[in-house]
Amino acid sequence: MKPLHIETPTWESRPLSKTLGHKVLMKMDALQPTGCFKIRGVGHACQTYCSKGAKSLVSSSGGNAGLAVVYSGQKLGVPAKVFVPQSTSPWMRRLIEREGGIVIEHGAAWDDAHAHAVKIAKDEGAAYIHPFDDPLIWEGHTSMIKEAARDGDKPEAVVLSVGGGGLLCGVLEGLHRVGWADVPVITVETEGAASFAKSVEAGRLMTLDAIRSIATTLGARTVTAEALSWTQRHTILPWVVSDRAALNACFRFLDDHRILVEPACGAALAAVYDRAEPLLQYKNVLVIVCGGAGVNLELFREWDTKLAG
Repeated sequence: MKPLHIETPTWESRPLSKTLGHKVLMKMDALQPTGCFKIRGVGHACQTYCSKGAKSLVSSSGGNAGLAVVYSGQKLGVPAKVFVPQSTSPWMRRLIEREGGIVIEHGAAWDDAHAHAVKIAKDEGAAYIHPFDDPLIWEGHTSMIKEAARDGDKPEAVVLSVGGGGLLCGVLEGLHRVGWADVPVITVETEGAASFAKSVEAGRLMTLDAIRSIATTLGARTVTAEALSWTQRHTILPWVVSDRAALNACFRFLDDHRILVEPACGAALAAVYDRAEPLLQYKNVLVIVCGGAGVNLELFREWDTKLAG
């Protein structure tokens, strides 16, 4: 079965390389049809469930995963319903609806929308597509590392943003599959959404009382248990940046590469632009430019004004 995602390029960023002082390769998943890496794992999960007879799809998402579910549903010919928290922007809701999805608001945070969506999916007999906590999602995300391994040299480290941990689990699984099990991963979150960093520090899953970050698509109050489990079998170095640093990285990336990404992606880019201490020892770094459809120039201006206050 042909995948619903596209193969994205891996290329060197001259501006990022100059800033860090070492070679920086970018895996450009901001170029996916939905504007975000999510279509890899979500598309794979949707195809698998539909091949087993699913006639409708239900998901919960602050944006990108929901958009990927609806896009997948359109491609597969099945209806999709997405439950979003109050924090989801009107812009993201319109994108989901434009793809033909039904958007229903429930709860203040993603966790609230998720609990309700699971119940509705069960009641309606629909396939529930989890945004990040499903082995099918991780399996789909491994494809980006397989492509990177085919396209370029082995990096000394991988940098990526963490929300619920689905991207992290997929990348780690991919690294082990291609023989790069010794490549450390630097995980980046924003202050106010750093549930993974807090969990690593505590040695157990930690749940945030609320998400306090403009990077709402990093807004899972608790990461998947599999993400924390990976810390026992792979070198993972958590790093936390401010909202301002993430937003500034988005601005710089737009100037450097003419590509718009959202603050959730800007978190990983900020670690490179600001020369985060864990990165300085590596001479060849691969950064996952995960993208994000939940951004436009108007939102950039709103965030910039909010953080200036």
